Amino acid sequence: MNWTEVAIVYIAGLGAVAFAMYLAWDVLRRDQGTPAMQTIAGMIYQGAMAFLNRQYRTIGMLAVVGAIIIGALIAIFQNYDWILGIQTSVSFLVGAGLSALAGFIGMYIAVRSNIRTASAARRSLGEALTVALRGGAVSGFLVVALSLLGVASIFYAFGGATAPDKAPFLIVGFGFGASFVALFAQLGGGIYTKAADVGADLVGKVEAGIPEDDPRNPAVIADLVGDNVGDCAGRGADLFESTAAENIGAMILGVAVFAQTHNPAWILFPLVVRALGIVACAVGLLSVRPGPRTTNAMGTLNRGYYVAAILSVIGMFLATHFMLGMIQFFIAGVVGIATSIAFVYITQYYTSGSWRPVREIADAARTGPATTIISGLAIGFECTALPVISISVALLASYWVGSQSGLSGGGIYGTAIATMGMLMTAAYILAMDTFGPITDNAGGITEMSGSPEEIRDITDGLDAVGNTTKALTKGYAIGSAALAAFLLFSAYLDKVAQLTGRPFNTVNLANVSVFVGALVGAMLVFLFSSLAIRAVGRAASRMIEEVRRQFRADPGIMEGTSQPDFARCVDISTRGALREMIAPGLLAVGAPIVVGILLRAEAEAGLLMVGTMAGIILATVMNNGGGAWDNAKKFIEAGNLKDLNGVPVKKGTPIHAAAVVGDTVGDPFKDTAGPSLHVLIKLLSTLTLVFAPLFI
Repeated sequence: MNWTEVAIVYIAGLGAVAFAMYLAWDVLRRDQGTPAMQTIAGMIYQGAMAFLNRQYRTIGMLAVVGAIIIGALIAIFQNYDWILGIQTSVSFLVGAGLSALAGFIGMYIAVRSNIRTASAARRSLGEALTVALRGGAVSGFLVVALSLLGVASIFYAFGGATAPDKAPFLIVGFGFGASFVALFAQLGGGIYTKAADVGADLVGKVEAGIPEDDPRNPAVIADLVGDNVGDCAGRGADLFESTAAENIGAMILGVAVFAQTHNPAWILFPLVVRALGIVACAVGLLSVRPGPRTTNAMGTLNRGYYVAAILSVIGMFLATHFMLGMIQFFIAGVVGIATSIAFVYITQYYTSGSWRPVREIADAARTGPATTIISGLAIGFECTALPVISISVALLASYWVGSQSGLSGGGIYGTAIATMGMLMTAAYILAMDTFGPITDNAGGITEMSGSPEEIRDITDGLDAVGNTTKALTKGYAIGSAALAAFLLFSAYLDKVAQLTGRPFNTVNLANVSVFVGALVGAMLVFLFSSLAIRAVGRAASRMIEEVRRQFRADPGIMEGTSQPDFARCVDISTRGALREMIAPGLLAVGAPIVVGILLRAEAEAGLLMVGTMAGIILATVMNNGGGAWDNAKKFIEAGNLKDLNGVPVKKGTPIHAAAVVGDTVGDPFKDTAGPSLHVLIKLLSTLTLVFAPLFI
């Protein structure tokens, strides 16, 4: 065992946990604002924690049952090897538990950061930006640290020190456990947040003509709670399983090179690179020091990201030089880092109000909701081109430079290193993602507490930036999933080859079983998305009826003399989310297993390959199309769209109402189905790795 590499991994992982604790202390010690602010923030906190407790109890029961079934099936299909079955169940539960823990802690800090951000906005934009970013970074660093420490610990617990070529195949259950929790966390959180958001927007903004986050709207607290359970807990679990699953896949591919070199560094390299990425992200975060006169929040956040990216390049060079000794793999890593930067720019282009796509949708709102929706769909379809081209170039380039190493399997290992390079900045990217719901909540708190307009202007500006950073993170997540798709697909082929003792490196689409498996894979993506969007529609319908009922039953709500029943709306969203997340979740887990058992390993490979491709494309459409609709609405609300007389279009006009409808259509796209597809893509990979013995 190389103790230097082990030390780097554990020092960086434990250091990241300590750094997250410092950031949490720095945020929580800050001023909590006025009593009115504290009252609103307390309601958000109670609703968020109540939902998360109920959701994780449900997921926990599903995970325990799943672990027992998985262990039993693996043992039976591997000649009653009960030790292997128990190892798979244990790694599954560890991955599931750490994924849930990372999401839970990150969301707890986020709902404690919102009021501090609102209070800081009373003094300056720069201070509010610092509080929101550091609050989001708690989640970012905990997710990445727990993923790194979890994979490393389970690897060594299952014999990584003495048999590094066998341990990676024993820990695939860890990635599946993380994916399992992430799927239900993202689905449940996404359904919750969009049911509340759609109900609040359609009845509040369009029908009642009241502002966003107006305290008279019964659904507004549920909406603010939803921002946290969807974007904080859900996305945290998403990136936890991304980093874990792709790390394990890269380690499996390193086994083939280890067989030639007998150097365990090829297996340990993904762990070390991620450890160095944590250090780069910490320095990048600390470099973000906006002053009292800061006006460009997005530019400030981007500078911190560039610092993290540059330091990641340096870390990649040091790791490849001292561990692998081949410049080709450093170049492959730089390709991955460059790809992450490309996705940042592409996503900002399609979702920021500074560029053509969002302005085009805003302009289409002049002629009504229909043209707004048509324009948004066109942008969503258009935005698939640049990401696919970027991923294709990255895969071809990293494969080619890896193949120049002269090692058998060097090309595939090059794509694995490119994926690890892209994931090096995951902690900073996730910090920017959680920044979004924190600033959104801060805006709601300032609105509901009756704060002065100038404070709301600051939080509105940060909220618009937060919409872009949330979209950016979704783009980053789908980009890393796309880059890793080839990695994890190759890991599945290696797993089957290990189980059968025969080479398995060709999937014949001309084989009828494989063709059917591939067709089912593409269908699964669309059917899963349909169930997720339909779930939002049903839950939102119940929310809309409840808000209308309260307005009819108590006219004093609109007059401001009565308090709406916020708790009733929170309960409707909670029950709807928990009920509706089961069907799409079971479809995602069950369909691939059925195909693999009935049509065998090669057909399962077809399902994995084509399902992943379809998922990448559809998720990109939903994420960027929904984000563009959202920011088109905010572009109009900020007074940036002028009517024929050159006067800024105001809230409450037909043009603004059309933009709200477009945003409402895009809500389940960008916050429920789209993000859930990220998880589905990686769930297919981890599931096939775990259940490969059943498909032989």
